[in-house]
Amino acid sequence: MSKKVSQEEYEKTLSFRLKRWLDGTKDPFLDTVEMKVQAPFSESQDDVERRIRDREVIAGKVYDRENNTGMRLFHRLYKIMSVLFCLFLVAMLLEAVSWLPPVGEADRPVNNEVSARYIESGLQETGATNIVTGMILTYRAFDTFGETNVLFISACCVMVLLMMDEAVLKRQESQNDRKLEPKNDVILQKSAFVLCPVIFIFGIYVILNGQLSPGGGFSGGAILGAGLILYVSAFGFKKTQRFFNEKVYLVAKTTSLVMYGLIGSYFYITGANGIENHIPLGLPGHILSGGIILPIDICVGIEVACTMYAFYALFRRGGL
Repeated sequence: MSKKVSQEEYEKTLSFRLKRWLDGTKDPFLDTVEMKVQAPFSESQDDVERRIRDREVIAGKVYDRENNTGMRLFHRLYKIMSVLFCLFLVAMLLEAVSWLPPVGEADRPVNNEVSARYIESGLQETGATNIVTGMILTYRAFDTFGETNVLFISACCVMVLLMMDEAVLKRQESQNDRKLEPKNDVILQKSAFVLCPVIFIFGIYVILNGQLSPGGGFSGGAILGAGLILYVSAFGFKKTQRFFNEKVYLVAKTTSLVMYGLIGSYFYITGANGIENHIPLGLPGHILSGGIILPIDICVGIEVACTMYAFYALFRRGGL
């Protein structure tokens, strides 16, 4: 049975410190490095006048194209070398293209045993009628997992650079976060009221239908992300946060990436070591087919949709 501890004892535990670090309420550099308040910058009048005088001298002598012979020669040489480099690059590209084999030739390098295996055995081995989706989410699922990680890392980097404090966001909401655009635009809201459900349903259809026809996680996730952006543009962040806030974003984005990694790892381990794979391929042409393709498409779609919305929200207001 769990033992009830006091607040003071709980704050001394490792789990409490880990939670504070994950929530961002604990500064990792506090009490660990020497911190000194920076003195306010001040500059004497003589320093200001000397800096202005030096700037005038630099602008008048160094960047004077009419009287500075070196600058004139540099700009002429720069233009000539730019033209020569462009001509050289075009010539190299044309020479490389001229050596490419004709379109449709049987002995082209791309017509090898790899592409033949995808086409001839793809349906039997993946259970997907869409050869492209079967290729990128089974044979090359590791590459696609790397692309999904790129989306995750890029969203994290943008959050580190643009994420604002919650108090600042609330102050902006109380003032008006739409300074340069109309608020409660009737035309935009009525259009979004009609289009958003259609966009969301179509995005889900594209994700779930990826193993059967053109579509999949990337294209369906982009559609869902566009629907979220349209909704928040029309109705604002306050209404959007009723069903898609920061916690939902973090859980959905992290869970989808972890699930993709677990499914892909199981698929590779069982395929490379002769272990029995218990994931059924299903009947080709049915919605529940394709083995690992359908769950991976769902994970990729969630990842792409969250990334698109996060980019818009962070650049728009500095928060989700």
